[in-house]
Amino acid sequence: MSTEIERKFLVAELPDLSDAGKAVVRQGYLTAPDDSTELRLRQKNDRHFLTLKGAGSLVRVEREAEITVEQFETFWPETEGRRVEKERYTGTLPDGRVFELDIFLGDLAPLRLVEVEFDTEAEARAYLPPAWFGADVTADKRYKNKMMAINGLPN
Repeated sequence: MSTEIERKFLVAELPDLSDAGKAVVRQGYLTAPDDSTELRLRQKNDRHFLTLKGAGSLVRVEREAEITVEQFETFWPETEGRRVEKERYTGTLPDGRVFELDIFLGDLAPLRLVEVEFDTEAEARAYLPPAWFGADVTADKRYKNKMMAINGLPN
C-alpha cells in the first residue's frame, strides 16, 4: 500500500524559483464532495494521471496510475464544477527535502501553498519549515485541493 506523509503550508514569501522545475497542472475530481476517498484526474504538462487518495490529513493512502490522453478526456467532463488549475514548482530545500509549491490560477488566485513529503510521521511532526513557509494548514480541510475545487478560496 502506498502511503503519503506530507505537511502543507501557506507561502509567506516566494523563494527564488530559478532552479525549480515548473509544470502546468489541471485537475478535477470525480468523487462527490462528501466522499471520504478522492478520485482525481490530473494533467501535468503532457502527462495524465488517475489518483486515489484516502481520508486523512498528515498520513493517507495514495495510489496513482498514468493514463492515456484519451482516457483522461473520456472522464474529464465529469469533473465539471470540481476543478483546480495551478502552476507547480518543484525544488530542493537546503536540508535536501523536496518541496512542491503551487501557485493557483483562476478563481483560486492568488493562493500559494507548499507541500513537503516525509518518510515517517515522526519526521513530519518534528519538521521545522524554512522562513518563507507560512502557516501550517495540513489539518485544515479547507485547503485540500478537492475542497477548494468545490468551495473556492478558504475564508
